[in-house]
Amino acid sequence: MKAPRFAAAMGSMLLLVAGLAQAGNPKLPPDLAKAAADYDRAQVHSDRVGLEKALADDWVLANSAGKTQTKQEFIAESVAPGSSVEPYTVQDETIRVWGDGATLAGLVDFKGTSEGKPFQVRMRFVDVWRKKDGRWQVVYTQAARVP
Repeated sequence: MKAPRFAAAMGSMLLLVAGLAQAGNPKLPPDLAKAAADYDRAQVHSDRVGLEKALADDWVLANSAGKTQTKQEFIAESVAPGSSVEPYTVQDETIRVWGDGATLAGLVDFKGTSEGKPFQVRMRFVDVWRKKDGRWQVVYTQAARVP
């Protein structure tokens, strides 16, 4: 069965809510932990302003359907009526932080609605973060479906 379009995009984006990005995660610098937690909240609450802040203008998503999306395309789908995701937990996390960059990765099972239709998907993902002018933003995301 083909997953709705929003599910393919969200399957590669909504990746940190209950695991990697909690503000108290000792594996992350405090400012990155806060930025990641803010990003997670923006995704779960379909918060356009929060997503605009978290994603770099040159952000690219390589989604689970094998296509790329821009920041504007992703945000439009994320805030569209009938699209939502439920909270989830990141498993098998990998965190790497260096100077002004970081990768936050893991495995997640999540569900929600896309174009008003329910979906459930398992994804392996990586988010690449960059710190520029004192602010952390996501610059690249890639995800793959896991059977």
